[in-house]
Amino acid sequence: MRRVYLDHAAGRPVDGRVLETMLPYFTQKYGNPSMVHTPGNEAREAIETARGRVAKLIGASKKEEIIFTSGATESNNLALKGVALRNRDRGNHIITSSIEHMSVINVCKDLAKQGFEVTYLPVDRYGVVDVAALEKELTEKTILVSIMYANGEIGTIEPIREISELVHDHGALLHVDAVAAAGQIPIDVEAEHIDLLSLSSNDIYGPRGVGALYIKTGTRIMPIIQGGGQERGLRSGTENLPGIVGMGKAAEIISAEMETESRRLAKLRDKMIRGILESVPVSFLNGHPTNRLPNNVNVRFSYIEGESLILSLDMEGVACSSGSACTSKTLEPSHVLLATGLKHEEAHGSLLFTLGRQNNEEDVDYVLGLLPGIVRRLRVMSPLTPKELIGDV
Repeated sequence: MRRVYLDHAAGRPVDGRVLETMLPYFTQKYGNPSMVHTPGNEAREAIETARGRVAKLIGASKKEEIIFTSGATESNNLALKGVALRNRDRGNHIITSSIEHMSVINVCKDLAKQGFEVTYLPVDRYGVVDVAALEKELTEKTILVSIMYANGEIGTIEPIREISELVHDHGALLHVDAVAAAGQIPIDVEAEHIDLLSLSSNDIYGPRGVGALYIKTGTRIMPIIQGGGQERGLRSGTENLPGIVGMGKAAEIISAEMETESRRLAKLRDKMIRGILESVPVSFLNGHPTNRLPNNVNVRFSYIEGESLILSLDMEGVACSSGSACTSKTLEPSHVLLATGLKHEEAHGSLLFTLGRQNNEEDVDYVLGLLPGIVRRLRVMSPLTPKELIGDV
């Protein structure tokens, strides 16, 4: 059976060049970077090289502004909790959006239980944050605004530069979850005046279990993990040496190849979107039609459920999803799609394809050849489907 993997938002393979770079740090160069002997110095130098590579990916000129973590979830926790608890004397108001990743939303819910006031900004039907609403909500008590660079489910890219100007005009800090965007579109934390930015290794074809948080020099933050003082005392614990080396190599590769690869993926994305909308009646695109991530195809189909589509496609060798991997364990529809104004039944009928390095035009053609028939078969089985849509069966 042909296998087509189109769920790169949930997990990417480790690039072979990354794995090759990591291997010696499992069995040959295994020194503890906290030690002053030669093996320790070699490990420390490897981490600093990786730190510089990650910094370059996001336009940070100081590599010491990069803190390595266990992944994007920890980075988001450290950013939000660290800033909130350290700056509580200045204010207790936090602003985020209604389409953030659950590792931001659930942290905000936890901070609300600790006495912080949290405002969730609305988005338009494309998933673009309402900047006018942000301006109205900013007060002298606002200490932090957390808005993602791009949404991994619907692909919409947010107006970060405009948001940044508003946030800093009111004396607050800006945290950006850039997990979905990093390596796909250019990011410049200095030009865009971002104070904190979260990254994931696996989302740039590096190993899982590693992430990073950019913290602009001068930003006050409280550590949430106490210990031996590694990572400038902001993230204690013996460093994941092979993982960090891998993330650094992944950042170097994706920085060099981003322009070419993103252009290639965008062509495949556009072909897939056009092919689906033209071949499947009553199908719609979720997210912004043009200002979206180059690998993201999120579509919805009336009168059927996304889960049935996923299982049917899986039987034909195609792996995709209906939304974020972190919300796939629940039967509830995507909070992102609901925030854009979709009804529950519309959100349930959505399908997410995310392209990656190994995908090609033949993969897209294979899916386009399968999908119309699968959708029709499922609609025939559904009592909700209008007879005129399927005709006589």
